[in-house]
Amino acid sequence: MNNNHNNRGASGVGHKGVISAVTTALLDLFSRQEQLPGLPDAQRIDGKVCLITGANSGLGKAVAIDLARRGGHIIMACRSGIPAAGEEVKRASGNPNVEMLAVDLSDLRSVTRLCDQMQARNIKLDIAVMNAGLMPLHARKTPQGYEIMFAVHFLANRLLLARWCRDGVLPLQGRRADVPRVVFVSSEAHQSSAPIDFDHFAAFHHYGIKDGMKFYGQSKLHLSTFAQELHRRLNPNGELNVAVHSLCPGPIASNIARESPAYIKPILSPIMKLLFRSPQQAAAPVCYLACADDMASRSGVYLHMMREKQPSPLALDPSNGQRLWAMSGDLIQPFLHTNQREKECL
Repeated sequence: MNNNHNNRGASGVGHKGVISAVTTALLDLFSRQEQLPGLPDAQRIDGKVCLITGANSGLGKAVAIDLARRGGHIIMACRSGIPAAGEEVKRASGNPNVEMLAVDLSDLRSVTRLCDQMQARNIKLDIAVMNAGLMPLHARKTPQGYEIMFAVHFLANRLLLARWCRDGVLPLQGRRADVPRVVFVSSEAHQSSAPIDFDHFAAFHHYGIKDGMKFYGQSKLHLSTFAQELHRRLNPNGELNVAVHSLCPGPIASNIARESPAYIKPILSPIMKLLFRSPQQAAAPVCYLACADDMASRSGVYLHMMREKQPSPLALDPSNGQRLWAMSGDLIQPFLHTNQREKECL
């Protein structure tokens, strides 16, 4: 395997707007950089418990089908599509071990209810794919007053992982040699993002069509920074307790752009349909990180499609990770119901 550890930075022309992002996506598709070999069809994960967020459509649903075909016990954590999407995954995979749990990741109270349910059922995860994502046409506030992409792409995942680690849903050691894996679906847009504004952390900003990509990239920088910090904290001193990975799946012909303005859709939709990859094709790097044998002994890996590279220097900077961890910890504290000693561990 060829590890492109020095391959860093935004590819193409960047992600400052819809046109530049689409141009970069097309350049990425035709890049000749060396790729990982892909996951063999024979790779199995029989009996492993796999949770995928945003699994009712698009990339998440394709990942759910692939992991189900490989023998996983699938938990689809979704806001909608219950139970129809789960039945479709069962039929497409031939695996009856598929269930759906309801969650609205834009509402931290809903995230807490999901965690309570998983704790009560004593669920133990082997693989968690944090996939849910969106790109709204205009800024929207969540029930807690946060910008919706900040909440769905980052803060909900921050709360989920804090609860899972605390509750034992994500076993940190001692269960088996094959460590649990957490895979975050990020975006190369984080490479083009401005630094996190810690002086106005989590503040709501109004934006429209023009600035949507800017805030999308910001939310993915939060997520990518969190993934690297989680990797460092769960695996101190060279230990490997949880394999934490992240990736950009590349341009996908999915419904993430469903809120695109009417004047762009006649241009964007044919490009996505004809030139972008299907969700099934785009699922390849997700499933590789979740299932491949060589990713069980590593942590902190970032893939851009099927090429290993570095996240942005901002995401890799430990000081940024520490500040993000501490400040987001304060935001999720009301939803943890913990004392001060427990808070220090989260």
